[in-house]
Amino acid sequence: MSISENLNRIRNSLPEHVTLVAVSKTKPVSDIMEAYNAGQRIFGENKVQEMTEKWEILPKDINWHMIGHVQRNKVKYMASYVSLIHGVDSLRLLKEINKQAKKANRNIDCLLQVHIAEEESKFGLDASELSEIITSIKSGTLSNIRVLGLMGMATFTDDDHQIRKEFQNLKSLFDKTKNVVSECSILSMGMSGDYQIAIEEGSNMVRIGSRIFGRR
Repeated sequence: MSISENLNRIRNSLPEHVTLVAVSKTKPVSDIMEAYNAGQRIFGENKVQEMTEKWEILPKDINWHMIGHVQRNKVKYMASYVSLIHGVDSLRLLKEINKQAKKANRNIDCLLQVHIAEEESKFGLDASELSEIITSIKSGTLSNIRVLGLMGMATFTDDDHQIRKEFQNLKSLFDKTKNVVSECSILSMGMSGDYQIAIEEGSNMVRIGSRIFGRR
C-alpha cells in the first residue's frame, strides 16, 4: 500500500478526539510530501538538525513535533518554528526552552515526558520529578512555555497486559496533573505497535511512523 493509503486507513480508524502525529524521522522529503498531499499536517522528528533541514524546504503550514530526546544545546535551532516538544524530561531543559522561546519572541508548547517503561534506556521523569516541575510551572517564572500535557513510551514487549498497565499509570498521572495545570489537555502515548491499547487507556495523541511510511 502507498503512504497515502496507509495514512487514510489509520486516520479512518482513529476516534475523532485523537490527534495523529506522522513520525517522519529518517524519511525523505518526497515521503513527507506524499503524506502532506493526503492531508497530513503534523509530523514528528527525533533529531533537531534533520527536522530543521526539512522545515526549511517543506510547506510552512506543517506543524513540526519534536518527539525525540532533546539536548539543551540544540533547542535554539528549533525555537523559532517548533509546534510541540514532546520529550521534556528535566527542569533544566524546560528552562532552556523558555530562554530560547523568549529570544524567539514566542511561546513554545511542551509535553513532560514521564518514565513508565521497565527499560532503563527510556528517558523521562519519575513522579517526584514531575511534581517538582509542576511546582515550577505554577510559580509563573517560565513565562514563555506552555505545558500542555504528558508523554510516555511503554516497554517494547509483546505483553499487552504490561503495556496496558504502564499506560494506565501515565493516565493516572495525567489526571492528577490536569487538576493542577489548567492548560494540561494532551496525553501523548501510543506508537505503531501499541497505539490501539493507548487509545483505549485514554491517549488523545498517537505517534505513528512505520505503519504510515513503512519500516526504517
